[in-house]
Amino acid sequence: MTPGVLELAGDLAGRGRAFVLATVVWRRSPTSGKQGSKAVILPDGTVRGWLSGACAEPTVISEARAAMADGRPRLLFLGPADELDGVLRAGVTTVPLACESEGALEVYLEPNLPPPRVVVIGRAPAAVTTAALAYSLGWRATIVDEEGSDEFPEEIPVVTELDLAGLGVDRATAVVVATQGHYDEAALELALATPAGYVGLIASRKRADAVREYLRERGVADEALDRVRAPAGLDLGEVDPDEIGVAVLAELVALKAAGELGPAMAPAPAADEARDPVCGMVVDVARVRLRSEHDGRTYFFCSAGCRRKFDADPVKYAVG
Repeated sequence: MTPGVLELAGDLAGRGRAFVLATVVWRRSPTSGKQGSKAVILPDGTVRGWLSGACAEPTVISEARAAMADGRPRLLFLGPADELDGVLRAGVTTVPLACESEGALEVYLEPNLPPPRVVVIGRAPAAVTTAALAYSLGWRATIVDEEGSDEFPEEIPVVTELDLAGLGVDRATAVVVATQGHYDEAALELALATPAGYVGLIASRKRADAVREYLRERGVADEALDRVRAPAGLDLGEVDPDEIGVAVLAELVALKAAGELGPAMAPAPAADEARDPVCGMVVDVARVRLRSEHDGRTYFFCSAGCRRKFDADPVKYAVG
């Protein structure tokens, strides 16, 4: 099963999709999780592969969503509550596991978030440099230019129509307009119609002001125009045209480090979760099959044992 999971992970990474690769790194019998078992967890909570049984899975999914939100990996220890103090150490998230089997396991969650995307519109030297530098960092880069050029790096895809549809422009995308006066207005208006996290115009301040005013007269809202960073890039003083691309990339790297260019794909809204009133485990309401009614309220359970205890004395466990 693991080779198929790894193949899926590679495919998702290649398509710029967010996911978490979960691996069982330790286990103690009896538990259905096997050391080395892997699974891919998607933003909507879908699990591909096998980690463990029903008690552990909802918590692992919840923690995987958190990992996709902050981009940080985590190591989970899931075991009986009376063992948690013995495994406390930096970097480990402890989760009480109330399953009757009394097994335990550790699961490593590795979030994989797509790198930023840079879409450069135009053929100016700064455009080529910006795209090439982004690609060298492992970012996704695309050049949009109606004519194309032999000077464009072969490894960077080129779109020859002034159209950003199908490029996956999102909050983790930087759109850089480097058309050098040829069609600045059209390119910038197109960029502002996307949810790009960064929209930059390589132009002098005077030229940038003129482009903004033109778009304002065309009905583009001031709120949208305020998104434009112009002149694009950090102020490095008098630099050559090629070096303007360095200034632009430096600004994008700074924004990424500040969390303003990403995450590439935010997790889907959290599932409707509840807590087992007996053991406190998190359960996914949409998936759980074990439930009981008491005093007009529905309670959900991670295991038949917990439901049995609840049904024997609902007053003891019912939430007031």
